Amino acid sequence: MLIDANLSDKDSDVVEPKETGRIEAFSDGVFAIATTLLILEIKVPTFTENGQAIETGNQLIQGLLNEWPSYLAYLTGFLSIVVMWLNHHRLFTLIKRSTHGLILLNSLLLLVVTIVPFPTALLAHYIDSSNTELANVVVIVYSGFLLVLAVTYNVLWRYVSHNGRLMDRNADPLAIASITRSYNVGLVLYAIAFAVAFVNASVSISICIFLNIFFALPGDRTVGTEQSLTS
Repeated sequence: MLIDANLSDKDSDVVEPKETGRIEAFSDGVFAIATTLLILEIKVPTFTENGQAIETGNQLIQGLLNEWPSYLAYLTGFLSIVVMWLNHHRLFTLIKRSTHGLILLNSLLLLVVTIVPFPTALLAHYIDSSNTELANVVVIVYSGFLLVLAVTYNVLWRYVSHNGRLMDRNADPLAIASITRSYNVGLVLYAIAFAVAFVNASVSISICIFLNIFFALPGDRTVGTEQSLTS
């Protein structure tokens, strides 16, 4: 995957105007709202496990401790959205031109991002359930959502990077190839996590956590991006 190999050395030094400013600003706002909505799933405890109104400090402390699945889900959801935003930011450091197709695909991605609070809340509510069948269904839904998200990112990336049509002409081809490889690997692993969820929910969640860490870490994708920005 190359960025117009026919460009001359003189052309490669030309600084192109960036056309995606409004797309990035709107996207950043959507990501911010999505992270904010996550906190709404953490409820103030007002009743004990026995259904009695909380009247003492010890009961309140216990009620707060009982909300641990919501805290865990909030942290997981927040980190997930941050990783999504980080990857979105990385892509748009390489994208210079805008088309109607890019706007539509980016909007589709944002649509999926705004759904994050729902599977996160579902996970928080049922993950500690004594009913194994319910917990498995929740993990299937959660991992399936992440697979849809991975597909959406891949579609967007392939659209903008095909023949370098929307890319910065000075972008490092190695950075572009590296992003493509990592997205391919991510798509396969998310598909595996979804399939495994039907058999072992714990392993599926572990794969999802690993992928969050993988896409959050600065790899050679970041190096290539930084080179393209300083060239």
